[in-house]
Amino acid sequence: MPERRSFLSPLKHPVYRRIWGASIASNLGGLIQGVGAAWMMASISQSENMVALVQASTTLPLMLFSLLSGAIADNYDRRRVMLTAQIFMFCVSALLALFAYLGLITPWLLLLFTFLIGSGAALNNPSWQASVGDLVPREDLPGAVSLNSVGFNITRSVGPAIGGMIVAAAGAAAAFAANSLSYFALVFALYRWKPDLPKRTLPREALGRAIAAGLRYVAMSPNITKVLFRGFVFGLTASAVMALLPIVTRDLIGGGALTYGVMLGAFGAGAIAGALANSRLRELLTSEDIVRCAFAGFALSSTMIGISPYAVVTGLSLVVAGTCWVLALSLFNTVVQLSTPRWVVGRALSLYQTATFGGMAGGSWIWGLVAESHGVTAAFFSSALLMILGVGIGLFLPMPPFASLDLDPLNRFAEPPLRLDIRPRSGPIVINIDYEIADEDLPEFLAVMVERRRIRIRDGARNWALMRDLENPDIWTETYHTPTWVEYVRHNQRRTMADAETTDRLLALHRGKEKPRVHRMIERQAIPPTDDVFHKPHIEPH
Repeated sequence: MPERRSFLSPLKHPVYRRIWGASIASNLGGLIQGVGAAWMMASISQSENMVALVQASTTLPLMLFSLLSGAIADNYDRRRVMLTAQIFMFCVSALLALFAYLGLITPWLLLLFTFLIGSGAALNNPSWQASVGDLVPREDLPGAVSLNSVGFNITRSVGPAIGGMIVAAAGAAAAFAANSLSYFALVFALYRWKPDLPKRTLPREALGRAIAAGLRYVAMSPNITKVLFRGFVFGLTASAVMALLPIVTRDLIGGGALTYGVMLGAFGAGAIAGALANSRLRELLTSEDIVRCAFAGFALSSTMIGISPYAVVTGLSLVVAGTCWVLALSLFNTVVQLSTPRWVVGRALSLYQTATFGGMAGGSWIWGLVAESHGVTAAFFSSALLMILGVGIGLFLPMPPFASLDLDPLNRFAEPPLRLDIRPRSGPIVINIDYEIADEDLPEFLAVMVERRRIRIRDGARNWALMRDLENPDIWTETYHTPTWVEYVRHNQRRTMADAETTDRLLALHRGKEKPRVHRMIERQAIPPTDDVFHKPHIEPH
């Protein structure tokens, strides 16, 4: 039986411990800034939709830019990417504090600043989440994801209250200034980190091709696509609470900035409880059970928040909402990381982030419109109803189990010696692999080839096909293309230990005396480009 790992195990690793601690300080500043921005908007605008757009402007960049950021995270030094993002957010936060101090902030200018801060977070997040696997061993990865949730929600439980006190005592400009100072600890921790990463043997992928590879990998990975869809639905429906909480505090409860901070603190306290309970719940329940409970619990809490005029009842409902929030989102994040190899983990996480925060951004806008047109209570009832429908989605798209695949590189591929002198960018390359299959093995062979096709396309193959020799029906040929020779090598290096089963099954079914014959060829035009067929006929003048 595998050793049970405490979720505190990642703290044994000094670099992770330093960066985790510094990220708590940065998150604290971000939450203080969020309170200041939300309450400033509620003060300078009477529109419920504009207040809801504060959260939308922060989460929208996470949807728009995450895929690009994921490609950057997988192809560039993640430490430098995070440093760049943190310094950018510091500059924007300092500028926001200055404008607020001078009294120059308008509703749309405030949304612009929050959008820019969200853009910095969109650049930072895929690199940070992908770096967790570089900071701790794989067996500590679930614990590290839970610890990240604990750290963030510790700040969520106290940060908003601190932010509310700062806003009440010194105004929103002071909250923005506090946020700008919070970046220094994380910048210093990242500067000290010297990651020992494997040496890159292939040239860096172009960003466009890297984005396409990430989209293709996720599209051909059923476990990840399920998580993305469930994350989108959860973000779309759950966003009502955070987007409309300033209106709830102002209108239903009749509180001020400090009360708003306390309400956010209650949400954060629930989130801490959820993060602490994660490990135990995963032993007792399936991943699908946890997600269904999170949807149902959030629906109940949304209903209570939408009808309660009492701060105590609303606060307790927010504790339940925070617990369900972290249970669902940390589970989604863990499943994506455990289902993705290192070469594409940044892009997979960015797509998860795009789906979830895209749902949050869209939901914040939708629930703001509903609240403005039909009232806050109607918006919360509508979101709760959709949450209940989200429970039923599990009947058709159940969450994958907590099975941890071995996604380390297979390392069986050795670049073959070539007699033809080609360059890395030479291509297109055509691969044919011949198998000799007995008639009685055909059903199993064809079934394995379905999985083989998915793996090939997932890892970058094009024009995959399976052909049968008409003159020798025992011979089956698998064929596919790659754009260049370097893409062929990259394709083979992406194979993981979990893919070895498919390869081994095919080798066992092959009846030939030798291993399956692999033909590696480069395409060439049958007619030279200089031939007259490519040009208009030249007519001599009379």
